[in-house]
Amino acid sequence: MKIKVLAKPNSNKAEVKKIDSEHYMVSVKEPPVKGEANRAILKLLSQYFEVSLSKVRMVHGHTTKNKTIEIVK
Repeated sequence: MKIKVLAKPNSNKAEVKKIDSEHYMVSVKEPPVKGEANRAILKLLSQYFEVSLSKVRMVHGHTTKNKTIEIVK
């Protein structure tokens, strides 16, 4: 399944908020430097959807706040 994610780096807490069936807002504490925030987003989504980290990958949006994530269940 593919979802659209609005990334919020440098947040006070790490959390996933579901907006609708395919849109999520993901807040992470890590800064958007050298892919740190992207790695944290993928890890948090793998925990949220209860799949291994290898089943979650970023399809689009490596350098923007709007990202497309693919999750294989």
